[in-house]
Amino acid sequence: MVRLPLTPDDVERGRRLGALLRQARGERTVLAVALDAGVSPETLRKIESGRVATPAFPTIAAVAEVLGLSLDEVWAELRRTEGRALAATGAAAPLAS
Repeated sequence: MVRLPLTPDDVERGRRLGALLRQARGERTVLAVALDAGVSPETLRKIESGRVATPAFPTIAAVAEVLGLSLDEVWAELRRTEGRALAATGAAAPLAS
């Protein structure tokens, strides 16, 4: 399978996702959250640091569930911060699909 190169928007969205998950994790350890979600601690570290900008949906769903976040909350936060970033640059927001 060939992966397309990530766009700058993909990278930024991954960075914001990682920040959101880190914040929601709070004082819990990466190890505890990762084990509860059924993912490797290294995977969670990479997502939180933005090194994995486009993690698999089941991974994000599992981590979000452990952290008490709904996928609607995760999406809304990513869209909200994306909208603020676009407003700061004067760019138009993309249409939702």
